[in-house]
Amino acid sequence: MSRAQRARSVAGRAAFGGGGLAAMGLLGLGVLRAEAEVARHVIGDEAGVAQEDSGRYGAGVGEPLSLLVLGDSTAAGVGADSASTTVGATIATGIAAMTGRPVDLVNASRSGATSVALPAQVETGLADMHQPDVAIIMIGANDVKERLDLADSIRHLSTAVHALQALGVKVVVGTCPDLGTIRPVPQPLRWLAQRWSRDLAAAQTVAVVEAGARTVSLGDLIGPDFHAMPTELFSSDRFHPSSAGYARAAAALLPSVSDALGLTTPDSGRSLDHRRGEAVEPLAQAAERAVDDPGTEVSGAVVDGQDRGTRGRWAQLLRRQRTGIDTAANDETPESAVDAESGASNEASKN
Repeated sequence: MSRAQRARSVAGRAAFGGGGLAAMGLLGLGVLRAEAEVARHVIGDEAGVAQEDSGRYGAGVGEPLSLLVLGDSTAAGVGADSASTTVGATIATGIAAMTGRPVDLVNASRSGATSVALPAQVETGLADMHQPDVAIIMIGANDVKERLDLADSIRHLSTAVHALQALGVKVVVGTCPDLGTIRPVPQPLRWLAQRWSRDLAAAQTVAVVEAGARTVSLGDLIGPDFHAMPTELFSSDRFHPSSAGYARAAAALLPSVSDALGLTTPDSGRSLDHRRGEAVEPLAQAAERAVDDPGTEVSGAVVDGQDRGTRGRWAQLLRRQRTGIDTAANDETPESAVDAESGASNEASKN
């Protein structure tokens, strides 16, 4: 079974209340338990110290924009040098600079949280910020570490996303990071952790886009530099990102958050760049490709007036511009670029 098929299956079981452990099989469950025990032994089982980054960012004028952050230790900024260098603070500062308006940030995330905690975090966050303009969710690593049932993970994430969307809140989900980058976890368990985290990320993408929101694949929080520079991009605990690592994650998320807010970005309104793998295709296929391509945004798409084809919901993969990444591909507009609907129509004709 391919990752796309597994993602579609897990998301389906979550939607209809089915369990996921039986589908994993005894061998897979045993492997995941072994991985979790090794991870606890090597990394530790204590929640890290979160940064208190809630507050107002920017000194602009006008009505403040509001940003709600939910999730686990990565959302809480564990490992960052200061509250100003968390993902939420960095994105709030960026939005304030782009708009000339202040940004109010409420961070309701908790270190050590799994997806089970998301609905409660939504309730807590909305008590402090009645009507956020946009919410960022970063979750998944602890779901893998705690061997949480995949379908349960997806069900709780979907519940949180639907609750926010029902209130008109735009939602951007940073999918489960690639735990295969954690050097203290030995092989072959590191490879297995990578597989499980990528399977969860793909299933998250399917569920979130089905709910009407968008995802950004964080993968290894962004790119091969985490392998080349682990001491710079990981914090001293060798598990959480450093401030520099969080800056990479924020750089990947900021364009999608900006677009969700309706702000003009460098790639607003441009055609899809097929040289970079951008396309409109069935959601499960898009989710699988996004997992292998960190920094990819996946959102719903419409083809010939329909949001679904014979292979399910349509989705758009978009690699948004990021400083220092793919700059060569941004130097010119490719002759082969076509708009989303015509590109998807070609794909639709194959189904």
